[in-house]
Amino acid sequence: MQSIIKIADPLDISLQDGEHIAIVGDNAAGKTDLVNVLLGRRRLPGNPISYDFSPSHSPMVSDNIRYIAFQDAYDGAGINYYHQLRWNSVEIDEETPTAGELLGDNCDQSLLRLFGLEDLLDKYIISLSSGELRKFHIARALSSEPRVLILDNPFIGLDSQTRDLLSGLLADIAAQGRIMIILVMSRVDVMPSFITHVIMVKQGLQPKKVPAGEYSPDTEFPELSPEAMVAIDALPRKEYPADGFYHAGKGDVILKFNDISVRYDSRTILSHLSWTVREGECWAITGQNGAGKSTLLSLVCADNPQAYACNFEIFGHRRGSGESIWDIKRHIGYVSPEMHRSYQKNITALDVVASGLFDTVGLYMHPDGPQLRTSLYWMRIFGIQDLAQRSYLKLSSGEQRLCLLARAFVKDPELLILDEPMHGLDPARCHQVRQIIDRFMNREHKTLLMVSHYPSEFPMCITDQIVLKRQL
Repeated sequence: MQSIIKIADPLDISLQDGEHIAIVGDNAAGKTDLVNVLLGRRRLPGNPISYDFSPSHSPMVSDNIRYIAFQDAYDGAGINYYHQLRWNSVEIDEETPTAGELLGDNCDQSLLRLFGLEDLLDKYIISLSSGELRKFHIARALSSEPRVLILDNPFIGLDSQTRDLLSGLLADIAAQGRIMIILVMSRVDVMPSFITHVIMVKQGLQPKKVPAGEYSPDTEFPELSPEAMVAIDALPRKEYPADGFYHAGKGDVILKFNDISVRYDSRTILSHLSWTVREGECWAITGQNGAGKSTLLSLVCADNPQAYACNFEIFGHRRGSGESIWDIKRHIGYVSPEMHRSYQKNITALDVVASGLFDTVGLYMHPDGPQLRTSLYWMRIFGIQDLAQRSYLKLSSGEQRLCLLARAFVKDPELLILDEPMHGLDPARCHQVRQIIDRFMNREHKTLLMVSHYPSEFPMCITDQIVLKRQL
């Protein structure tokens, strides 16, 4: 049964042949609601939506519209996904499909060459990086030659070279006139040149369609509230027992990789990497899609079993010398695309944040009063306290990402690991998150590792950079 969207005013909007649309708006403004209306998944009161897909011979929406969203990463692959699965190759079922099997023999070879997917066809779909997975889905959707192609934030998770390639490819497709392209965009700093019209969505699903030349994005963002800044500064200083697992002081080595390599079957992800991180440093980790950025972080977070075969130290302990993964995770705050994709728990937003105190995906014990107050404390800092009792699964993608960011900070970690933390956030939210990171990192015993494909997303506190290269 279709659900009904309640709106303040009747929706009166049309999309014409030859137009290519960008749907823009703040987080939780209703962009996804509008897409669901277009897909026929949700209906509006009053007259039903009408379609004309000519010259297509089928009148069915399902035959003519293809929609790619971040949450649909393994749609149709029959995978019971959890966020460590990508690095646990021994647990991948033999029936798990490869990228080539899902693409099929009819996939346009030029698309595979353009996106650099030819070498990934024999790779399990579960093993693709976030960026590789996004390229795979776009190539798969284009191969079906839809009448309308809707892409939800298609450029996030892609390196700059691939973003340029994708933008050029979409421009070529738009010029051919056979497919209407609709982009749902959180980032509007670079509007693709082929976009003819922009639909601005505001709270309550009140879209306004304007020619692209008349659209001007808001470039003034609110500063982090004084209350939030004071709240971060007021966090108590941590005291460490002499026999505790973490005992590093400013400038001490907390992470050291000694000539490590990571391989999966015949494919090398990291090759002879040596890297030292000292307490107080803030590292930007960059590189092409598939260069091993998330794999590197999975070793640090104790999510990758290959860590035991690698020569590296964390918090002054040789990995595999008797420490538990909980000893390590206790001092790490972490968010990533894999975590966002796997966090499909029907619990409240407050419980999602509180789960960070226990390093679990889901909440399996009841937090006590102080733990709940701490979780609410961080939700207020991120401006999402009003979501506390809402179901996490009913939040927008941007709201979910803010919950997971609060989860990463909730235990005041010594090592903060942010793997593409701004996914799906509007520019104003990105601006505020950068300020939170800067304020947090200004405190003692704090170290940062952050991955992003957008230089503008890195906070001011960044002190160092490591650039990973994709192995041939």
